[in-house]
Amino acid sequence: MKKYIFNSKPRIFYILPVICYLLFLAGCSAAPMLVKPSQTIPQAVPGIYHKVVAGQTLWKISKIYGVDLDELARLNRITDTTAVEIGQQIFIPNQAKPAPQQAGKYADNDDFIWPIRGRVIGSFGQNINYMLNKGVNIKPYGSLDVLASRSGRVVFTDEDFAGFGKTVIIEHSDGLFTVYGRNSEIFVKAGDSVLKGAIIAKAGASGRDRNTYLHFEVRKGAVPKNPLFYLP
Repeated sequence: MKKYIFNSKPRIFYILPVICYLLFLAGCSAAPMLVKPSQTIPQAVPGIYHKVVAGQTLWKISKIYGVDLDELARLNRITDTTAVEIGQQIFIPNQAKPAPQQAGKYADNDDFIWPIRGRVIGSFGQNINYMLNKGVNIKPYGSLDVLASRSGRVVFTDEDFAGFGKTVIIEHSDGLFTVYGRNSEIFVKAGDSVLKGAIIAKAGASGRDRNTYLHFEVRKGAVPKNPLFYLP
């Protein structure tokens, strides 16, 4: 498949820091970026507790209450290797009561979905082949179709990107990006608008590792985030 590049000069300068940072991290073996846990929730911090229900993610909860995701993780001692569970009590700082009227604002269209049906074989922050994983590796159960995890605009595709093989990067609202690596085929090009759930690629293999799986990342700007905070 033909390699696609940006045609808009301003767009290149906008996305270039993210791409350069990905290149840097591909050969980097620094320590994983863990959220430093708080020993206890400060007594002086007012707030309420939210009970996690099916389909909710830490990112979704942060949006419902308008609380910074990293702050929510820190106060609740949730690290980048932790996923929230149904029934778990999440402390929401500086809230006097639940805000159910806000829940609808962040419903279907803003949520993320799994980009492929499969099993996580490589976790965020895990050391794999002497490199730290900045996303999750997902081995498909059956279909190799890779879906857009959230609606957005394709800002980058490459046939052999820095060890990730055939790669797609989608920009979403609020400064978030999703990265889809190790594809065998790519069906989109830079500049395309894609809807959540659209087929954008097929999972494959790259480099010396011939196993078929998808490498998936969520980034806030150039900073990698734990995809499990965003995926239901």
